[in-house]
Amino acid sequence: MKHTGLKLPENFETYSEARQKSFLRMKQLKEESGAKIVGGFCSFIPKEIIYASGALPVGLCGSSEETIPAAEANLPRNLCPLIKSSYGGAVSDTCPFFYFSDLVVGETTCDGKMKMFELMNELKDTYVMQLPHSRSEESIAYFRQEILKFKAKLEDKFGVTITDEMVREAIRKCNEERRALRAFLETGMLQPAPVSGYELGTKVDAGSFSLDLDSRIESLKERTAAIVEDWEANYKGKPSDRPRLLVTGCPNTGAREKIIRAVEEMGADIVVYDNCGGIRNTLDLVDETNPDPYRALAEKYMKTNCSVMSPNEGRIEYMDWMIDNFHVDGVIEIILQSCHTYDVEAYYIKNFVIRKKCLPYLNIETDFSMSDKGQINTRLQAFLETIDR
Repeated sequence: MKHTGLKLPENFETYSEARQKSFLRMKQLKEESGAKIVGGFCSFIPKEIIYASGALPVGLCGSSEETIPAAEANLPRNLCPLIKSSYGGAVSDTCPFFYFSDLVVGETTCDGKMKMFELMNELKDTYVMQLPHSRSEESIAYFRQEILKFKAKLEDKFGVTITDEMVREAIRKCNEERRALRAFLETGMLQPAPVSGYELGTKVDAGSFSLDLDSRIESLKERTAAIVEDWEANYKGKPSDRPRLLVTGCPNTGAREKIIRAVEEMGADIVVYDNCGGIRNTLDLVDETNPDPYRALAEKYMKTNCSVMSPNEGRIEYMDWMIDNFHVDGVIEIILQSCHTYDVEAYYIKNFVIRKKCLPYLNIETDFSMSDKGQINTRLQAFLETIDR
């Protein structure tokens, strides 16, 4: 009997459901305890410092085309849809997470976001962390200072004192989350795949809205155990002709339905993600033994393999590991329109996948609309036909 596809669990929580649930919880926390909320847009932001301040981090990245028209009143039309959607939700007052955020923190990962944060600052206090765009000893020292500046901003904003021990405790807790997240995502290594990539990506992205870190960690552990148990009982040892795919490139939340769900319904399994919310950010922990916790944080976050880094050899190294350990048969790269850094870097990814790993590669440039769904479906079907299982 062949493994013929994966179903979502009965209690599966969609992205929109998780978002709505978190919004209601946030509203309750604000009203009952005056909880402090810090909204952010990027995995470069050291959430350990936010937790150490007593505040709660929440993701603000937009993923809907519905807020884009409001953004285009102030932003150019040919800008990245993630930037426009994020700003549109803020300026139209339709993003509850932005509304409840006491502080918004941005970063200099691209020129479009950088300039958008200037406009966002007119709506709400927006603090921007300056990133070095290369990896070196000087970069680590520089980002350590940026972390200390961010710490001072939070102390001033919330009238608190953040001690080194508070930061160390937050590091320990966030490392625990990274371990749980890695174990969850590594279920994609099992053959045949026991969990859909749609579920993997949705649970990770929806986690950015979860305000209870302990509950988030426990939820990941419980789901991981359930997946492994189900695999051993129902999938282990069964053959499968479903291609195993790696998805890389830009954040794909806004394209989840038309690419991620679509390709799995066509007969493939997405087993691993190499993007902002993928497994690569869980592979390196913050060094808990370093007597300087701010140096330890800088070292960890400077390993983030974002395309803003130049050169960005680490991304290739991690992809090499993922392809081998997740038994990948093909790679899909998703590029959001006007994301120039990922678009240029796709040249290296394509050459690596095709020439070094000898695997099929597909590059899809898209936005958050469904207007290109038919064209994408045709390309995905043609791509899957090139994979020999």
